[in-house]
Amino acid sequence: MFTENSFDLTGKVALVTGASYGIGFAMAKGFSKYGAKIVFNDINQDLVDKGMASYKEEGIEAYGYVANVTDEAQMKELVEKVEKEVGPIDILVNNAGIIKRIPMHEMSADEFRQVIDVDLNGPFICAKAVLPSMMKRRSGKIINICSMMSELGRETVSAYAAAKGGLKMLTRNIASEYGEYNIQCNGIGPGYIETPQTAPLRTPEHPFNKFIISKTPAARWGIPDDLMGPAVFLASSASDFINGHVLYVDGGILAYIGKQP
Repeated sequence: MFTENSFDLTGKVALVTGASYGIGFAMAKGFSKYGAKIVFNDINQDLVDKGMASYKEEGIEAYGYVANVTDEAQMKELVEKVEKEVGPIDILVNNAGIIKRIPMHEMSADEFRQVIDVDLNGPFICAKAVLPSMMKRRSGKIINICSMMSELGRETVSAYAAAKGGLKMLTRNIASEYGEYNIQCNGIGPGYIETPQTAPLRTPEHPFNKFIISKTPAARWGIPDDLMGPAVFLASSASDFINGHVLYVDGGILAYIGKQP
């Protein structure tokens, strides 16, 4: 039942993978505003330290750990450590990911596998690690960070699109398999977001910048904070009967055929 407290996350433990910076950091900030305890991991200590400094600057108490999402033993150990040091994980956001922009005919099989390993196997491994406790408690929220490439193809991103398409279907399967345990698994599909990685593409004269703005009904790039509200919604009891859905936060790109030339 929806109440004035439906978005309250007080006391909830949220693990956001790869949330030292970028959209993962923004979503974690959103969870914190609504009372959640923030836990994040990254692949090395330097990134974890930078993330901890950023959370401290925002006045957020966070718990940072070094762990590789593609390593099943490391993630199992991380979840056990978090349960002992912070508490059982109520919210998992599978945010960690990579992209390699290489034409498919030039991409090696090893490069393809690396993207699949991080972007698809990683969410499987992390979800598998948190599910037993969620099943026991009959409560849990899993949010997979999908992509517009879960729906569309584009030049040079064959591995990324394959992984994100697979992640959309993994989202639906987790919802199908574990919904009876009161576990909801949904996805967020960000559009083109202003991050340090996209900064070189966002200069006014850059053709890609003009292309994205022309293809977006909102006529702008998204900002990381645009993902806060959707993330809080999918992590809260307000979304308890939403399962297996991918919420695209893209300024309307997927709904838009584009302007007539």
